[in-house]
Parts: sequence; C-alpha cells; structure tokens
Amino acid sequence: MTVVEDHLEVPYPKDRVKDAPNVDVDAGGHLSEDEEHRLYEHYGIDWDAAWQQANRPGEGGWARTGAAGPPGTAGGDIDAADAAAMSGTRPDAGQDDAMTRSEERMHVGTERREAGRARLRKYVVTEEVQQTVPVRHEEVRVEREPITDANRDAALSGPGISEAEHEVTLHEERPVTQTETVPVERVRMSTEEHTEEETVRGQVRKEQIDTEGVDDDRPDR
Repeated sequence: MTVVEDHLEVPYPKDRVKDAPNVDVDAGGHLSEDEEHRLYEHYGIDWDAAWQQANRPGEGGWARTGAAGPPGTAGGDIDAADAAAMSGTRPDAGQDDAMTRSEERMHVGTERREAGRARLRKYVVTEEVQQTVPVRHEEVRVEREPITDANRDAALSGPGISEAEHEVTLHEERPVTQTETVPVERVRMSTEEHTEEETVRGQVRKEQIDTEGVDDDRPDR
C-alpha cells in the first residue's frame, strides 16, 4: 500500500475493504495476533509465509527494523495505519464518525429534431363534364294557298307558262365549347404545436449504508 497525499491506497477492491473485519487499533498502534490472523485470512495472505518473511534477517523482517516479536507488535508487517486502511477504518476515525452517502439524480430535458416533411404538389387531371344547352334549326314547310282576289295580281304578274326555280337557305345552331381558367381557392400549409405527456425511464445509482454490530431497533438517545 502507498501513501497518496493525505490517505493510504491499498491494492484491493472497494468491496473487499468494506467487508474487512473491524480491528481495534489501540493508542500504541498494536494489533493482537487474532486481529492480524483475521486480516491475513480476509485478504488471502499466507500467514506462515508472512511470518517466515518477517523473521528472515535483512529482508524486511524484524531484524531489519530492529524490533522483535510477533507480527502483531509494532515491528511486525502490519502497522496501525496499514491495519486501519485494510480494515476500512482510519487511525483518526474518532475525529469523524459520519459517512457521506451519495446518489445520482436524473434530469430530463427536450431536444428539437426533424420528425418528417410535408409538401404541397399541384398537378393537372382531365375529367369529363356534361351540360345541356338548347339548339335551334330550320326546316322547310310547304304552304299552298288558293287564288283569291287578294293574291290574284301577284299570281298573274309572271309569265303564263314557264319554268322556274326557288331556293330557301336553312339554318341551324350547334353547341360550341370553350374553356377559361379561373381561380377557385387558395391552399397553404402551416404548422401548429401540440403538447403531450411522455414518460421517460432511466437508471440512476445511489449508495446505501449498512450497519454492523448496531442495534437498529434501539431508539436514538
């Protein structure tokens, strides 16, 4: 483990340090042999190998540090600061007995994006229409009248016996169509905004604090 600024860093994950057995570091910085056994076992350290290493002169054991005794003494492999760090406590834990619990909060906003497009397109179609209109035409009708005093002079005005010919022009009406372009309506597009409720789901993390060795049913005093 190493000292970084004002704290110790150990090469173990947070969960293992959190679950480490509690040790009672006395004012002299000593651990009992049982406490060291529990710490070694929790972190998977071979107690016998550590004991031999600590008793080997010149290799970081007691002979090099100048102290003798079991690993639980001040000259052992684990000092008070190391034990406090490995057990998830601090030597000065009495100065701050509070733990900060944090959690994540989800903030939901909106963003504007293109959802689609609409367009107006004008094209020409041809359709059949029908309309009834009256038309007139002329027909020939032959009228015969007897000779009377009223028409006798007109009848005797011509030659007595002769050949003659008379022609009448007949007329008729027929339908004639023509088209004209007239405006009938104006068409435009506009947008309008509608607001609706939409449920947003997400995941946030938060910390929980468990207690050990504390009677939660006991009322606070």
